[in-house]
Amino acid sequence: MSLFIPDSPHQPASLTRVTHLGIGAHHDDLEFMAYHGIVTCYDNPDLWFGGVTCTNGAGSSRIGPFADLTDEQMQEVRHQEQDAAATTGQYAAQYQLGHPSSVIKDPANPTLTNELLTILQVTKPEVVYTHNPADKHPSHLAVTAATIKALRQLDPAVRPRQVLGCEVWRGLDWMADADKILLDVSTNPDLSKTLGAHFASQIVGGKRYDLAVRGRALANATFFDSHSVDAASHVWYAMDLTPLLHDPSLDPVQFTLAHIDKFKADVSQNLGPHFNSWGRNS
Repeated sequence: MSLFIPDSPHQPASLTRVTHLGIGAHHDDLEFMAYHGIVTCYDNPDLWFGGVTCTNGAGSSRIGPFADLTDEQMQEVRHQEQDAAATTGQYAAQYQLGHPSSVIKDPANPTLTNELLTILQVTKPEVVYTHNPADKHPSHLAVTAATIKALRQLDPAVRPRQVLGCEVWRGLDWMADADKILLDVSTNPDLSKTLGAHFASQIVGGKRYDLAVRGRALANATFFDSHSVDAASHVWYAMDLTPLLHDPSLDPVQFTLAHIDKFKADVSQNLGPHFNSWGRNS
């Protein structure tokens, strides 16, 4: 585990000042899924974003000038990119846990949960951003599970007031509109662009995550409501995971499937009447 504090490596209050904490699987996940937290805290002396990146970057794709790098070299590149983003984004602190993906994806290994619990106990954030439990990336789901397990072990007095499961490797457009948390990420597009550009090892050669993120946010804002003018130009969707924190008996799998059941019911209710008079086999 490494800890980088951009503005002062010896400042004791750097960790306790964190108000918004992002917990992501990979380098750049924070800048894409938790930009709302970053920009909310940016240039605000009362609000501070902290980041946690769980994996070591060894399995990253190698393209262009990075094609011949060894796993060890790629890890160092990704580490430097993440710390550079933390500096640009004025983070209070950036943790890099440095785990191989195979370690965090092992449900029997409590290491990640224990580390996240320690970080949460030290930082005591008000808001936590992590991956949503309907994401399709196995490492993202592993981080979500470890985050929920760690949060449930916190003393109720220091639990965050809000826990958000954000889009990355699956959008949340399918969720019922009433259940979507709308995160306005319209503010400071230059900051968003600069943060994304730090991760050259991933975007050089055609995998333009930086453009895709802004494109998704624009689409979310535009297609959210067909009968009103857009309240924000760019919106990121999140699933509210706070109920999983307040009710430890709530099964995270069933909690997620309940959202999917709502989607299924909505499709049936709206599409069904158009075909009921036909008979379903017509």
